[in-house]
Amino acid sequence: MNSSRRKLQVTAILIVLLLSAAFSFAAETPQKYPPTIVFMTDFGVVDDSVAICRGVMYDVMPNVRIVDLTHEVTPYSILDGARFLFGATPYFPARTVFVVVVDPGVGSTRKAIVARSKRGQLFVLPDNGLLTLVEQRDGIDSVREITNTGWMIGKKLSSTFHGRDIFSPVGAHLARGDDWSTVGPEVAVKDLVRLDIKRAQLGEHGLTATVIATDGPYGNLVTNVDADDFLKLGYERGQEVPVKIGDKELKVKFVKTFSDVAIGEPLMYIDSRGHLALGVNQRNFAEIYGVKPPAALEIPRAK
Repeated sequence: MNSSRRKLQVTAILIVLLLSAAFSFAAETPQKYPPTIVFMTDFGVVDDSVAICRGVMYDVMPNVRIVDLTHEVTPYSILDGARFLFGATPYFPARTVFVVVVDPGVGSTRKAIVARSKRGQLFVLPDNGLLTLVEQRDGIDSVREITNTGWMIGKKLSSTFHGRDIFSPVGAHLARGDDWSTVGPEVAVKDLVRLDIKRAQLGEHGLTATVIATDGPYGNLVTNVDADDFLKLGYERGQEVPVKIGDKELKVKFVKTFSDVAIGEPLMYIDSRGHLALGVNQRNFAEIYGVKPPAALEIPRAK
């Protein structure tokens, strides 16, 4: 009997020791994947601005992972910033923090905000329309104005470098898991500044949408039309599609890729981001047809 009791006691002690070691290891082991900040600006990479902002983020949270979306947004182009966010956000998980500094109104009365999308992503940026396209697709759950000076840097904030002094440290605090409700007071979602971009809409007679950008040096037209919405119009590859862009009306063949039409011929295709696009094989669509975004887009249903 005594031998059995001793065995049970030894077994219990071993279990306790093993559990203690396991909990201790779990507490000391860092999480497998570090929090992620996606960083986008129109700063360019000629000077030290981007590196300084990254340094601020690392100072708040040394193990944060920073992904540079781009720092070559067309200077002052809120529309370009909005469309890059629109294109990139589906590829990042919930809880990703996006720090965006395309801020022609820096130092003015425009608000600095944190917004949370209905996909659970956080956006730290100026309230100037950058969220327009993301809101149209994903929805915005809630917004707060950044007023907590404890989350900023410097005794006296610069009136021209809020990327360093406000947006970078706030993004790092959020990535660290700090309580976002302490960043500042709530702002009504309805009061957000929005760009004048017509949301893609399917109606009885067809689709209305917007050409939101051109694709770099190639001049292809980038639209806010998802592939699924376009395909609901009933067109099949190889068909000519009547389209109105601004006040220009033309017919464009819907194909899979550029080589499906002759050099110099226009085409309509689904781009790598899953949106409807228009181009000219080995030519510049925007230059040839005189299109400057944003431009209204109309496509009727297939007959």
